Amino acid sequence: MDAAVSPAPPEERAPPPAAAILGAMPVAVLTVDGAGRIATANPAAEQLFGAGSALLVRRRLEDLVRADSPLAALVELARRGGGGGASEYGVVLSIPRLAERLVDAHVTPLGDGAGDLLVCLVERSMARLIDRHLSHRGAARSVAGMAAILAHELKNPLSGIRGAAQLIERAVGESERELAQMICEETDRIRNLVERVDAFADDRPPGGERVNVHRALEHVRRLEGGAAGGRVRFVERYDPSLPPVWGNRDQLVQVFLNIVKNALEAAPANGGEIEFSTRYRHGFKFSGGGGKPLDLPIVVAVRDNGRGVPDDLRDTLFEPFVTTRRGGAGLGLALVARIVENHGGVVEFESRPGRTVFRVRLPAMADADGAP
Repeated sequence: MDAAVSPAPPEERAPPPAAAILGAMPVAVLTVDGAGRIATANPAAEQLFGAGSALLVRRRLEDLVRADSPLAALVELARRGGGGGASEYGVVLSIPRLAERLVDAHVTPLGDGAGDLLVCLVERSMARLIDRHLSHRGAARSVAGMAAILAHELKNPLSGIRGAAQLIERAVGESERELAQMICEETDRIRNLVERVDAFADDRPPGGERVNVHRALEHVRRLEGGAAGGRVRFVERYDPSLPPVWGNRDQLVQVFLNIVKNALEAAPANGGEIEFSTRYRHGFKFSGGGGKPLDLPIVVAVRDNGRGVPDDLRDTLFEPFVTTRRGGAGLGLALVARIVENHGGVVEFESRPGRTVFRVRLPAMADADGAP
């Protein structure tokens, strides 16, 4: 019997090939030759630019981004830098046929004398997604505790106030009766607000059923299409192979309904457009809070061409009572964060004037018969 072959000691093992290292990197990496043509592109770069390496290699970098892109200027700066690299944070990449991407760009000469460059592009959206998800989760939990207190402490006194106002209405003259009616109306308004907040106190897992996301979106479109009054055009771009999700249909309808109501509010008076889109994104995992990474391949996006989210609200948009709408309660997006978290997903947004996108990322069902 042959003796087992012992593994080579660490100092004798060959290092992993460069191609394997580049392929495993989660950031987009390109090498650009002295003529400005792409020599290699790793899988993360393929995903960023929406094209395979066969289409990227030998193309000029200027063919992928606009000629006036900050990335082109950064590449030129690195070439003239005498061996030093160049970096810029928060670079907006305008990629044809794709949404704009916000990246941190690092360009470094390879030092081979041929003018070759290494270009690393790190998408900032992932960092923002982690920060926002943790913030949204904290906001949702704080609202749940607040809701329980409000429901218990306010509902009974409100019922007493309304009952007393009704008794007064019967006992007073016509001129005072209007005041008693106003007390009843305002009491009802406060009670309705408390009941909306009370929805946050229910932290039970959503009821389990197979939910067709496209049917839920179509239901929302029918509900809000009439309210739009023809001033907003609805566009649907669906992935027909999208699998169902496991959750509560009514709650998911509420999520998309709240997002669309905000989109309608922000849409321009003329030429408004709201787009529903879905896709299945393989390999997207989210890790927030140190737990097991979440596999969230289902992406549902709602895009509008409205005025965008004000800068001063971006960090608190999903917190309760944050609103720009006159008479709004500021609970719609807080409820969105709560429901999406209960479904094991995350919600994120990106916004600039003329383009705001809310993305709900959800887990797919593990098989055709059960929950994730």
